[in-house]
Amino acid sequence: MRMSADLHWAVAPRLRATGQRLTPGRRALLDILARASHPLTIAEILRVGQGLALSSAYRNLVVLEQAGVVRKVVTEEDFGRYELAEDLTEHHHHLVCSSCGIVEDLPTDARVERVMREVAASATELSGFTPKGHRLDMVGLCSNCS
Repeated sequence: MRMSADLHWAVAPRLRATGQRLTPGRRALLDILARASHPLTIAEILRVGQGLALSSAYRNLVVLEQAGVVRKVVTEEDFGRYELAEDLTEHHHHLVCSSCGIVEDLPTDARVERVMREVAASATELSGFTPKGHRLDMVGLCSNCS
């Protein structure tokens, strides 16, 4: 993950492009997400970022998501978890537990990426759809729930 100063430097122009600024609250959220090993719920963010107000955290996460800085991962129960956008970190996939809602990062694998490129090529061939990227969320039961 990028160090805080580098992350803030990369994010500031994205926010400016949407008419927003990199405020202290947004910096705090970015730093929390940068240190996380998996996508976090609002409750987890607030536990780590003591002093952050719930309404302010929600509002700032929406702004960061609209600026393409944060990605919301939604589980089957529409339960949101937040992480930094992949272009600020690294490409990865997710394992999503359909029971407890935990989301774990799954690093990329060359075989999986090759298959995903083949699926993208097939989508283009069959429907004319032009993929610009992909996300893979595998849904099942985590080790605690299975």
